[in-house]
Amino acid sequence: MTTLADFTLPLLSGAPQNLADFSGKVILVVNVANQCGLTPQYEGLEALYRQYGDRGFVVLGFPCNQFAGQEPGTSEEIAQFCEVNYGVTFPIFERIDVNGEEAHPLYKWLKESAPGLLGSEAIKWNFTKFLIGRDGKVVERFAPATEPADIAGDIEKLL
Repeated sequence: MTTLADFTLPLLSGAPQNLADFSGKVILVVNVANQCGLTPQYEGLEALYRQYGDRGFVVLGFPCNQFAGQEPGTSEEIAQFCEVNYGVTFPIFERIDVNGEEAHPLYKWLKESAPGLLGSEAIKWNFTKFLIGRDGKVVERFAPATEPADIAGDIEKLL
């Protein structure tokens, strides 16, 4: 059975990151974008990471430009934006597709593991969140509008 540990993706720096390195942690996977109305959620995501990081929690951000072209920047521009505007310290990966034929296998697995409303697998917008337990399996999917702080209780239950 597939788990998060089965995937390797490049960080914004271009260095490959084996997600198995996060085995045993509680993980929040989020497709992010820098020019979205929901972009201020970076602040809440960073707050969760700082609050629970020492207890075995990590946020993984995956930039995506599939929603109204709201993540058009280069890896360097994305990294600078996240650091300067929101002080992001959690791992951010190179831009990927989350829907369609070119969807990254990670997102194909996430969507199959936790379909959205009415069983729809498609990611509806930026900042869709997937909470993954210490066993590397998807526990829950959260809508884009769900504020990071509203997930804190779910995170605490898994820590």
